Amino acid sequence: MKLVFAGTPEVAVPALDALIASGRHEVAAVVTRPDAPAGRGRRLVASPVAERAEEAGIEVLKPARPRDEDFLARLREIGPDCCPVVAYGALLPRTALDVPARGWVNLHFSLLPAWRGAAPVQHAIMAGDEVTGASTFLIEEGLDSGPVYGVLTEEVRPTDTSGDLLTRLAFAGAGLLVATMDGIEDSTLHAAPQPADGVTLAPKITVEDAQVQWSAPALRVDRVVRGCTPAPGAWTLFRGERLKLIQAVPVLDRADLAPGELSAAKNNVYVGTGSHAVELLWVQPQGKKPMRAADWARGVRIVHGELLGS
Repeated sequence: MKLVFAGTPEVAVPALDALIASGRHEVAAVVTRPDAPAGRGRRLVASPVAERAEEAGIEVLKPARPRDEDFLARLREIGPDCCPVVAYGALLPRTALDVPARGWVNLHFSLLPAWRGAAPVQHAIMAGDEVTGASTFLIEEGLDSGPVYGVLTEEVRPTDTSGDLLTRLAFAGAGLLVATMDGIEDSTLHAAPQPADGVTLAPKITVEDAQVQWSAPALRVDRVVRGCTPAPGAWTLFRGERLKLIQAVPVLDRADLAPGELSAAKNNVYVGTGSHAVELLWVQPQGKKPMRAADWARGVRIVHGELLGS
């Protein structure tokens, strides 16, 4: 089939690479979000998908909005049979959905109908799911509600951050997306409606959502830290400034600290929660680089009884 691939962040690149390498389908063009300011200089930078497409000599389309008539006209000129999508980042209007004869097919990083929305992997970890996965489905105008072509499952490991899990799903999902394109082309694969039961939503995680509540149980604190790593980054307050929490693990045999109370030894830093303590392993003070929590604690000279989050 002739394909137009839509995607933006790094997590979409493995799928683009897999489609290019498959040899069975032609990736005629790529649709991605416009260049965005990045870094301290805030200079405009192309998306990872745009950079990869340009390296491969593929036409790149960067509409400000996918309903723009210039973009729609070019899409009609290309005449794709199908448009595979991975984390494109913009809603597709009916005028765009109607262009490819076999529709737009999204690779979504959950087992639909669970975790429909922008942040399925983060929510799966924060909810304590033991198994998640990826699904390919035909895009409709509803939120991730279209019929499903295929799924794969992936275990959520006890130490997984959202970055770890998303990386594994991106590479495994790339194979699922290629297989879906193959099955659509030879008519051996047919989409099945999603069940009405089991729908959960996964809206974007905000900075406010990523603030650790020390009154919560230690397992909840652990899940928030892992689910928000690397983005947007779990955090708390220390002496009125934000302290980013990069890695923290529950300590089941210590329950002597009040919620948020700090206890620092030579090589360990503990914080009380609503249940037992967690040990901070890596943190990032405001305006500084990530560092081991023990090094941070020695530098700030924690006072006995001092609290995080106050």
